[in-house]
Amino acid sequence: MYRNALADLHEWKQRAGRKPLIIRGARQVGKTWLVREFAKGNFENFIEVNFDKNPEKVQLFKSKNIDRCLQLLEIDADTEIIPGKTLLFFDEIQAGAELLPLLRYFFEERPDIHILAAGSLLEFLLAEHDFSMPVGRVEYLHLGPMDFDEFLIGLEKARLAQFLADFSLSDKSVPDSIHNNLLYYVKLFWVIGGMPAAVRQYAENNQVSAAVREHESILQTYEDDFSKYQKRIHPQRLRKVFRRLPALVGGKLKYVSIDPSEKSRDLAESLHLLELARIFFPVRHSSGNGVPLGAEAKDRDFKPLFLDIGLIATSLGLNLSKLEMENELLLVNNGAIAEQFIGQHLLYSQQSYKRPELYYWNREKKSSQAEVDYLISLADKVVPVEVKAGTTGSLKSLQVFVSEKKVPLALRFNAMPPSCFEAQTAIAGKEKTSYFFISLPLYLAGQARRLLKECQQGAFLL
Repeated sequence: MYRNALADLHEWKQRAGRKPLIIRGARQVGKTWLVREFAKGNFENFIEVNFDKNPEKVQLFKSKNIDRCLQLLEIDADTEIIPGKTLLFFDEIQAGAELLPLLRYFFEERPDIHILAAGSLLEFLLAEHDFSMPVGRVEYLHLGPMDFDEFLIGLEKARLAQFLADFSLSDKSVPDSIHNNLLYYVKLFWVIGGMPAAVRQYAENNQVSAAVREHESILQTYEDDFSKYQKRIHPQRLRKVFRRLPALVGGKLKYVSIDPSEKSRDLAESLHLLELARIFFPVRHSSGNGVPLGAEAKDRDFKPLFLDIGLIATSLGLNLSKLEMENELLLVNNGAIAEQFIGQHLLYSQQSYKRPELYYWNREKKSSQAEVDYLISLADKVVPVEVKAGTTGSLKSLQVFVSEKKVPLALRFNAMPPSCFEAQTAIAGKEKTSYFFISLPLYLAGQARRLLKECQQGAFLL
């Protein structure tokens, strides 16, 4: 198994002015594995404290005297803490809330000590507890499910992953045999997904059913956590919203689609809690007039994105064997699965220290409706992104956006080989607008931002 975030941790280890780093992400996306794997080849000593399993260890950090805390930790772990050679890892730090404010003193008084922390329900702690977070004294790494490239490496297809990493727009084409092989693994990813435990189960057993069992276990674990979220929200309502979300991916969310008998306010609060748990992400509407896209976002107008595409497949009870064996990429739920695939890649393909966020655009005018699946930013430019599950599909909405906003670059994902060229909009009654059009196969989702930058710097100067 390999995670791209290992490179971020290597950079953090060497950086001058390094701060204690908190890894944020949903349960079971691989936070603990990431830290343990990083520790193996980079430190002589590794001290891991899990505050969920061992809540009594919070007492080691009652003092604000950092040297005293370190002394007690050395005694408890029976290991010497050596600057530069020892990694301290505070896991499930949300169960040791008192420790979070203390991290500022580690930074100020002992910056020579490498400290990592992780927590799956950390967002609840930050939202509910009345204490001062060490602003400017800690840094964050946001971790999601494995992406397609990491998935390939997990299945021992490192050469295919390297092919994607090395691909350049100047290559112009992908050999048909490699193209078809990569599309096969895209289909497989749609049912296995990127949850590390599910990928590992499939890699070891070579059976989709093994991954599905793991999905069921993960989904049940999330539901079991609902009682921890907030006492005033009934777990049954959370369960109802949680189970309904996978079927709503790809379309603007309407509360009546979840349960017409529930109050919108109650459903909105449930969604907010699932967002805090990093299980659900709102893809908010933005006017798309410029960056930052969030400056013109509408909080009440959003499309739901689920944590992982494999969890969606299992939750919806899709015919997994058929989906894996079809010759063509299937248009499931009107392309919602393809939209989820691209969405979760765009969400986590930006720098890991940035909070994951994603936007879309639509125009709801009679006789002239248009919707662009996603909007992302490239430096100071807005890039519209369209997603097609197969080899065909209209680009009318994309052209409407380009024409209205005068953006110089547009991106499409589909099942066709890559291509890029200068194009012009063709909208009745509108002046033609020139723009650079990039079409990428779905399997290049994880490389999209890199290729857009390549386009900006070389093929087409923005």
